[in-house]
Amino acid sequence: MNLKLLNQQVPKSIDEVIKILLLNREIKSAKEAAEFLSPSKPLEFTASDLGIKEDQVKKAITRIKKALDNNEQIVVYGDYDADGICATAILWETLYKLTKNVLPYIPERVTEGYGLNVESIKKLKSENKNLGLIITVDHGITAGEKIKQAKELGVDFIVCDHHQPGNNLPKCSAIIHTDLICAGAIAWFLSREIFTAFKKGQTDYLDLVAIASIADLEPLIGINRSFVKYGLEALRKTTRPGLLALFTEAKITKENLDTYEVGYIIAPRLNAMGRLQHALDSLRLLCTPNLEQAKNLADRLGTTNKERQNLTLETLNQARLLLAGTEGELPRFLVVDSDQYQEGVIGLVAGKLVEEYYRPTLVIARGEIYSKASGRSIGGFNIIEAIRRQSDLIIEAGGHPMAAGLTIKTGQIEVFKQRLQKQALESVTKEMMQKTQKVDLVLPSDLISLNLWEKINKLSPFGIGNPQPVFSGQARIKNFRTVGNQNSHLKLELLLGQNKDGLVFSAIGFGMGSLAGQLKIDQQVQIAYNLSLNEWNQRKNIELKLKDLI
Repeated sequence: MNLKLLNQQVPKSIDEVIKILLLNREIKSAKEAAEFLSPSKPLEFTASDLGIKEDQVKKAITRIKKALDNNEQIVVYGDYDADGICATAILWETLYKLTKNVLPYIPERVTEGYGLNVESIKKLKSENKNLGLIITVDHGITAGEKIKQAKELGVDFIVCDHHQPGNNLPKCSAIIHTDLICAGAIAWFLSREIFTAFKKGQTDYLDLVAIASIADLEPLIGINRSFVKYGLEALRKTTRPGLLALFTEAKITKENLDTYEVGYIIAPRLNAMGRLQHALDSLRLLCTPNLEQAKNLADRLGTTNKERQNLTLETLNQARLLLAGTEGELPRFLVVDSDQYQEGVIGLVAGKLVEEYYRPTLVIARGEIYSKASGRSIGGFNIIEAIRRQSDLIIEAGGHPMAAGLTIKTGQIEVFKQRLQKQALESVTKEMMQKTQKVDLVLPSDLISLNLWEKINKLSPFGIGNPQPVFSGQARIKNFRTVGNQNSHLKLELLLGQNKDGLVFSAIGFGMGSLAGQLKIDQQVQIAYNLSLNEWNQRKNIELKLKDLI
């Protein structure tokens, strides 16, 4: 891995460290720093701040009022990932406080697919003759044709979405769209406007917005930083029985919740139901007031998540074997397909293959007639744009520059694969396929302290757009051993600095156990690392969490 030093200055004090970290995040003035450290609260945001058109919000409120006045059945039609589930929960709970004629709906991934399904809408209409309004959350911006068909049934639509629009916007009552925030945050904003318009209730769903934003990998700067910072505070105080039960099942202390716990423990459990079973149970978990039901649902999510982990690893190993059998150099766009792949995990497998091979990747679950695919990309290559260039071959596609999904006729896969690989050969350079670890600065060992860790922690929440600070320096190995299952991790004692007067720190390199055979006591190495806090027997010590060791 290449190390890229973002700032050449060597700090002489903790304050200088913080100043450099802010500069690396393009925060230059005292005003910008103050806003970064104490961001505006979400309640202060206007539609314009969020990139939402004010006139569309007014149209949405007007249409909702009409539905309430006419006793129309309303359906909040969501999505089966964590963002879509949270958005559905927010909007359904909001409307349920105004009318009991509102139902949440989450499609089943395999039989109904992503987004609107016309047959499902027909069924909903047959079961609810008064169904007059469907509000989509986390999809709908590219569903113009499906909305046109559904409107023939006498159903109006309000679209709430943050995905990239196609060439034509759907014709519906209102479109609440922005690509600046996640669907959960859009639902929160519409909820706030509904409560304001009807002068009833208040929006208190920031705990769900935090989960949605982190799960959907929103950049944690600007407005998203605000949603997540204050959302995490709300999440640490949440009284939702389902979330409390989930924390217990996952062995999470809610007061210590941060982006890691949300992104790697909570969100995967919410997502697991939609991947392998039905995401409606994840929605039930978020919304249930019943403690016993909450516990049962949390246990079900935990069990399903373990199944998802095993299936992901099994599929990943199969994909690795396919790539290992590739003759010559691997193409610059990886495409693997099999009729043995489970549709619910192909996106996860694509992400892991990108981590390993660092090139755009598409994983396809082959069907008899139609196949589903999920792709992940690398910086500099817009995967959804690349896919849409092959519109004559695909049935539908959606997503972002870094992640996309699509449906294709199975017979078209080989041509599609060849076109993508040819396109990547022209636009994916060898430099783009080199993994680079960005390093904030070279940190003198005498500045590493609890005081520095506490000041760095004020820059949180960390995530996409605001990564946890990475430091580098020279170190001498004083001791090392492998730990964990299958000795997969590396535990070291490192003397930082280039002379014997440096300080010794404990360090952990997760997934670096294989390096042990290349190391020796007193060997000089260059390291890239985060600072972490290790608490044991009421003692606090700074530990180095290795990102790279050269």
